[in-house]
Amino acid sequence: MTKRERVVRMSVEQPLWRALTGYRVLTLLYAIGLFASAYEDYDRPGVAIGYYAVLTVWTLATLPRVQNAAACTKRFLAVDLAIAITGIVLTPWVVTQGHIDRGGPTLPSIWTAGSVLAYAIKGGWRWAAFASTPVAAANLIERGHPARDTVHSVVLVWVASIAIGYVVEVARASERTLARALEIEAATRERERLARDIHDSVLQVLAMVQRRGAVLGGEAAELGRLAGEQEVALRTLVSGGLVPLSRASEDAADGAVVRLVEEPDDSGPVDLRTLLAPYAGSRVNLAEPGAPVTLAPHAARELADAVGAALDNVRRHAGEAARAWILVEDEPDGIVVTVRDDGPGIPEGRLAQAEGEGRLGVAQSIRGRLRDLGGSAELFSTPGQGTEVELKVPKVSPGKAERR
Repeated sequence: MTKRERVVRMSVEQPLWRALTGYRVLTLLYAIGLFASAYEDYDRPGVAIGYYAVLTVWTLATLPRVQNAAACTKRFLAVDLAIAITGIVLTPWVVTQGHIDRGGPTLPSIWTAGSVLAYAIKGGWRWAAFASTPVAAANLIERGHPARDTVHSVVLVWVASIAIGYVVEVARASERTLARALEIEAATRERERLARDIHDSVLQVLAMVQRRGAVLGGEAAELGRLAGEQEVALRTLVSGGLVPLSRASEDAADGAVVRLVEEPDDSGPVDLRTLLAPYAGSRVNLAEPGAPVTLAPHAARELADAVGAALDNVRRHAGEAARAWILVEDEPDGIVVTVRDDGPGIPEGRLAQAEGEGRLGVAQSIRGRLRDLGGSAELFSTPGQGTEVELKVPKVSPGKAERR
C-alpha cells in the first residue's frame, strides 16, 4: 500500500498574530473616534488629521505584516514603533493644555500597545521590554511630569507586554517538545511495525534454516550456524537498536511541524473470514459466523497477521503434530478471535524471558498489533493443557472515533 506523508502543524503563536491584526484595526477606529469626540480640545486639528491619515494608511497597508512572525520583520517593527512614538510626542503640540492636564489620550491612544505587542510576539519578553521602554519615556515627555495615571498606563503596558512575550517563549518551547514527542511516538510505532514484519518473515526463515541445517549436518550445519548468529543479531537490533534521530520537528515561523508517515485506507471494509480462511487445514479448525465479519482494511490485515503469528507459535513450540482451533465471534462492539491449541502450554515466566532475549513473537507480532488497533490480546496457558490467545478488536478504530 502506498504510504503518504501527513503534516501536522501546531501553533499557539499563530492565534496571537490573528488577534493582533484585529486589535490594530479596532484601536485605529477607537483613536479616530476619540479625536472626533474631543475635536474642540485640539489647537491644530489639521496636524492631527494628517497624522490619522498616515496612521490609517499604514495600519491597513501593513495588515499582512502582522499575520505571522516571518512577515513581521525587524524593519517593519522599527517603523511601526516610530510612528506610535511620533504620535505620542506630537500630542502636546496639537492639543490644548487642558486636554493634557485632564489626562486625555495621546494621538495614537491604545494603538501604541499593538506595536509593543508585536515586538513581544515576535521576539519574546526581551523584545517587549526593549519596545515598551521608549514608549514609556515618550508618554512621560508628553505629560510633562510623572502623573499617577500616566505612570499607571506605562507600567500596565510594560508588564502586559513582557508577560505576553514570556508566554510566547514558553509556548514555542512547548511546541518543540510536543513535536519531538509526537515524532518519537511515530518513529516508535514504525519501529514496532517493522519489528513485527521482520519477525513474521526474516526471523522465522532464519530460525528454520538454523533448525534444518542442524538436522542435515555437514555444510548445511555451518549454514545453519551462520543463520542462527544472524537471527540473534537481528533480534537484538529489532528489540532495541532502532532509535530514531530527530528529523521531523521544525521550529517554523507558523508553529512546530511534525511529519508523520501513514498508510491510507482507500478501500472499503474487508471480510475478516476471507483473510483467515487460508489458515484452515488438516490440523487447524476454523469456526466462523455465517455472515460477513467486516473490519477496516488495515485492522482486518493486522488482526489476521496476529492470528498467523499465534499459529506460528503453535507450530514452533507445540510441534508439527499439534492441533489448533480458531474461533471468530462478531460481537456488537467488536470482533473477538480466539486461537487455542492442544500443546504443552507455556511455563510461567517464559514469555518475559523470551521478550528479554529479543524474541518478540507475542510482545510485538500479537500484542503490539492489537494495541495499535485499540484492542487487546490476552494469553491463557496452563502447563500440559495447551494455550489460548484471545484477540479483541473494536469495530471503530481510535483515530476514527476521535474524528467523529
